[in-house]
Amino acid sequence: MTNKHTDDLAFDRQHIWHPYTSMSKPLPSYHVKSASGVTIELSSGEHLIDGMSSWWSVLHGYNHPKLNQALIAQSKQFSHVMFGGLTHQPAIDLCRKLVDISPKILTKVFLSDSGSVAVEVALKMAFQYWQSKGVNTKNRLMTVKNGYHGDTFAAMSVCDPVTGMHQIFDKVLMKNIFAPQPQCDFNNDWDESCIDELSLLFEQHHTEVAAFIIEPIVQGTGGMNFYHPEYLKACRQLCDQYDILLICDEIATGLGRTGKLFASNWADISPDIMCLGKTLTGGYLTLAATLTTEHIANTISDGEAGCFMHGPTYMGNPLACAVANASIDLLISSDWQTTVTQIEQHLTKLILPLANHSRVEATRVLGTIGVVEVKQNVNVATIQKRFVELGVWIRPFGRLIYIMPPLIIKANELAQLAKAISIVLDEDNCFDKGK
Repeated sequence: MTNKHTDDLAFDRQHIWHPYTSMSKPLPSYHVKSASGVTIELSSGEHLIDGMSSWWSVLHGYNHPKLNQALIAQSKQFSHVMFGGLTHQPAIDLCRKLVDISPKILTKVFLSDSGSVAVEVALKMAFQYWQSKGVNTKNRLMTVKNGYHGDTFAAMSVCDPVTGMHQIFDKVLMKNIFAPQPQCDFNNDWDESCIDELSLLFEQHHTEVAAFIIEPIVQGTGGMNFYHPEYLKACRQLCDQYDILLICDEIATGLGRTGKLFASNWADISPDIMCLGKTLTGGYLTLAATLTTEHIANTISDGEAGCFMHGPTYMGNPLACAVANASIDLLISSDWQTTVTQIEQHLTKLILPLANHSRVEATRVLGTIGVVEVKQNVNVATIQKRFVELGVWIRPFGRLIYIMPPLIIKANELAQLAKAISIVLDEDNCFDKGK
């Protein structure tokens, strides 16, 4: 690494606040020179197989020629125009694609610039829907424990109040209703008793609940738990029974990650509102979407305000929409189901046997997601450094070491990721003692 890179890292450490990192005791950051395919090249010379898809966003790998071309072509026309009073072909094409591939009842699309904002939009839609109907009692939300929906204020209020990373804001967040974490494992036989407490909460609180929000099938950052499709189907039935809107947060799971185009497809249900993000642009630019029904959109629009009260500055950014169109086209035109099945088969052979390790609590695999839940919290700085030495990029948190690689990853690259995990499990310094 050159002196300039050393100076730049020193500046970074002193002045740049990274996500979930202290400024007084910052975690180390690694300087990236380039990225291509599934490989991240550091300025210090290491080549790392990326197991994280840059927080689940890079669907087709880095530096993809078709995505690059989409971005370049649009940049030669215009990079941005306001979306108030103006529209453009990339946004029209994208929304047409989203309506075509999403559950049939979702025909109205609101574009925004991040997954967390897509959740904020969904929650605002739910509240404004009931206000427009003249129902003033439905001013709370319901969800399940161990969920995660983002870091903005309304989104934080439906994250797990203890494990959701936002407990320090407890006194200023909305007081919502939390059902127990789904205990019905994806691969186990369905047990109706799994929804007993959930059903009771619906019965007790339905007059005050505007919407029930849940990550379908996969609880992501809240624990990487995979629950039974029948549980999600029960959520839909309870929402119908008690006149509550169902919001599915597909930001992490949407666009093929679980083996279905949308995770809600596992339960064969349609939500009233659906949030998309992360993989929407293939990891190129920040973009998100909130889809809803004609009934909800018209009810909001015919209400007191006469419109939906939200409008991001970079809403419908043409560059992001153009690359999102190219990314969706790449996915839909490929045999992505076979690809995801093959990745799942490899992960099953590589990840599940690690459950036999004395340090491991459990292992889980679904689609392109592989999870090793350990009995102690990881030491992030130490384990991250070790993974870099082993030639992989894996970013664990808490007691979870997980991977969700790009769809283009090869069997030998998956094997290297799994081998690195296996090696660090034997190294005590990669884990916090007594936690």
